[in-house]
Amino acid sequence: MKRSAAAATLSLFACALFALPAQAKDKDAEFFQTIEGQWVGPGEIVAGKYKGTKFTCTLDGTTPEQKAGMTLDGSCRVGIFNQPMKATIVRAGNSYKGSFLDGSAGKGLDITGGNVSGDRVVLAISRKQLNGAMQAKFTGDNTMNVTISVRLEDQLIPVVGMTLKRVDATAVGSIAKN
Repeated sequence: MKRSAAAATLSLFACALFALPAQAKDKDAEFFQTIEGQWVGPGEIVAGKYKGTKFTCTLDGTTPEQKAGMTLDGSCRVGIFNQPMKATIVRAGNSYKGSFLDGSAGKGLDITGGNVSGDRVVLAISRKQLNGAMQAKFTGDNTMNVTISVRLEDQLIPVVGMTLKRVDATAVGSIAKN
């Protein structure tokens, strides 16, 4: 994995996982509203050239006034290096669209689709010829596991894993388990 792909993957994981709160009273909106607030947690690159690289992210999630979606803004630290992270994701029909950092045209990633099912969101990600998925799953009201995988031939290979914990007093409700 090239350094820019690693940075893009890292940024994607951070952003997607704090996904998209919505204004409408629907199950997707309820799920995404639980992601609002402040999150901190460690992660690790588990495959590729930078396998074993550990990092810690600090992220703030907000929701837009008019559209279903979210913006996640913060940073991830690897050793003495700090990488800004920003993602914007909005509902597009029955799916989701958005970008991490400056999208695939720059040094980031595009979100090309996605859906919410019970206690998790799965987003399709793309950067030039790299395709994959990001899954964020609640393991409790204040803990979320995020996995980023890339597609190699016909398999999804996990490359980034992280566990985030809520560090603010944002009230959350239970997430329905499917």
